[in-house]
Amino acid sequence: MLAYVFLAVAVGFRFLPQTLGFTPVTAALLFFGAHVPRRRVWIPVLALAASDFLLTTFRYAYPFIWDHYVTFAWYAAIAWLGTTLRNNPKPLRIIVTALLSSISFFLVSNFAFWTTGIMYPRNVDGLLTCFAAALPFFRRGLEGDLLFACLMFATPAMAHQVSYLWDKASGDHAAA
Repeated sequence: MLAYVFLAVAVGFRFLPQTLGFTPVTAALLFFGAHVPRRRVWIPVLALAASDFLLTTFRYAYPFIWDHYVTFAWYAAIAWLGTTLRNNPKPLRIIVTALLSSISFFLVSNFAFWTTGIMYPRNVDGLLTCFAAALPFFRRGLEGDLLFACLMFATPAMAHQVSYLWDKASGDHAAA
């Protein structure tokens, strides 16, 4: 259930004004993959693809072109990557997985956008310019991915600890 809540938060967060790449999308994909059966990893992909379509078409009034499908494939890959955290969700693995997700999104999405030729010439200088222009978004994306991944993956452990302390405190009062 928590995976679906985090997915809803990630989708809703995308509709906030001016997040500039600081979103819980990657963390929600990783968490979903780690906590929901593999046969359901299409759910966050479909939800995020639908939100991409709505944002691109209606909010930003940009053309919906083929490079969006590259992003959809990346969503699927990250949700699938989250399944590797299912049996071993250690903090270092979560951080490394979130970091790899951020780097891969930066490289894949900007390369795909560069190939469209919409803003940058299709040569080495254009590719480097595309990556350079995306660096501020990468920084915010990386920060958001790491922060939200840590928060999402820590939530069940924190809830368990609070429940344990609550039960212990309730038991102590009942005995007195």
